[in-house]
Amino acid sequence: MPLHIIIGAQWGDEGKGRITDLLAEGAAAAARYSGGDNAGHTVTVGGEIFKLHLLPSGLIQPGVVGVLGNGMVINPQRLLEEMDKLAAKGVDVSPGRVKISYAAHLISPTHIALDKANEARLGTGKIGTTGRGIGPAYTDKTARRGLRAEILRDPATAAEAARAHIAQANATLAQVYGEPPLDAEAIAAGYAGYAKRLAPYITDTALYLHLLLKAGKTVLAEGAQGSLLDIDHGTYPYVTSSSPTTGGAFTGLGVAPQFTGRVVGVTKAFQTRVGEGPFPTEAFGAEAERLRGTGANPWDEFGTTTGRPRRCGWIDLVLLRYSARINGLTELAITKLDVLSGLERVRLCMAYRKGGQTFEELPLGPAHLEGFEAVYEDMPGWPDDVRAARRPAHLPEAARHYLRRIEALTVLPISMASVGPERGQMVRF
Repeated sequence: MPLHIIIGAQWGDEGKGRITDLLAEGAAAAARYSGGDNAGHTVTVGGEIFKLHLLPSGLIQPGVVGVLGNGMVINPQRLLEEMDKLAAKGVDVSPGRVKISYAAHLISPTHIALDKANEARLGTGKIGTTGRGIGPAYTDKTARRGLRAEILRDPATAAEAARAHIAQANATLAQVYGEPPLDAEAIAAGYAGYAKRLAPYITDTALYLHLLLKAGKTVLAEGAQGSLLDIDHGTYPYVTSSSPTTGGAFTGLGVAPQFTGRVVGVTKAFQTRVGEGPFPTEAFGAEAERLRGTGANPWDEFGTTTGRPRRCGWIDLVLLRYSARINGLTELAITKLDVLSGLERVRLCMAYRKGGQTFEELPLGPAHLEGFEAVYEDMPGWPDDVRAARRPAHLPEAARHYLRRIEALTVLPISMASVGPERGQMVRF
């Protein structure tokens, strides 16, 4: 069996976690390949809500091993907190169920301090990061001065490495940002404590996954964030610091492309983004509030990690076609179709208009979206509550027509559409 890759086809927050959870049934492993605890994946099973930031969503399925790949940046304190919460809910998080790549990088308190200080310095030109230290950790990785998870195999090594790292970062905090230094000894002691708990989890995950795939087992590669936040292929500079696209799965896990099976692009039935940057189909006022929800429900459009309200708008098929091309998507999984129920009108962005010209493809990629106006196709909505639908025939004709138009305009089949937050609230095609 192959490597199935679950890709966020928009700006993240598409519901990749629930799709990974669904497809993980019967799989050997689910592996995160990028990002850190700036991700937020929610899985709902029997009314129980699991909020994951570092551990793969497939871990909720019994028997599936969760892998944290080398492409990730991991805050060990957050990881241990997350593991403890899952254990309290009966999820096995022993070293047999969770494996951490020795080559993954670690997020320190200085990374978080640098992240916040840099956003404050940028002012109105800020990126809109989560403030979790993701960017500075990846900066240290590429500058070859980062902390790798392998230091956690020994408490003394972890303390020594953390102490040296803090001393260097404190100089930057003081000289560049005028911020007070952090307590190197306290942080070093903390890392020694992390090592005592996490040492049994550190292993060569690339070899582990390779052997599973060679043996014919199914592995899911779970992305974090979305394709439009990719450091190379996203709306630069309003992007994340890693590669959430398909190519990132191979480098972020150390597995070969030859094993690739399905590449599932997860997209909402509408569009959202968190943080700054252009958004051609963004809605405002009552229309945006209707798509966002009030925040009273866990599935409303407020960040799982930050709690920030998401910017909401209509599905953008120009960007979705772009995402399909750069990722090699084999299919689409649509989430939150139920949110559109009750609207008199639903909208599809088919193309852009600028300077009297119409564009069905981006002239210079998504980093240059300013000034483009969305060209919409308006379609009738449906008043019906679709949350009980499990087959295409159960959906109203207007909803089926909406999905068929997405298929036609992206030239991709839709394999599933969620109609509610529960694991079983899914229409299969």
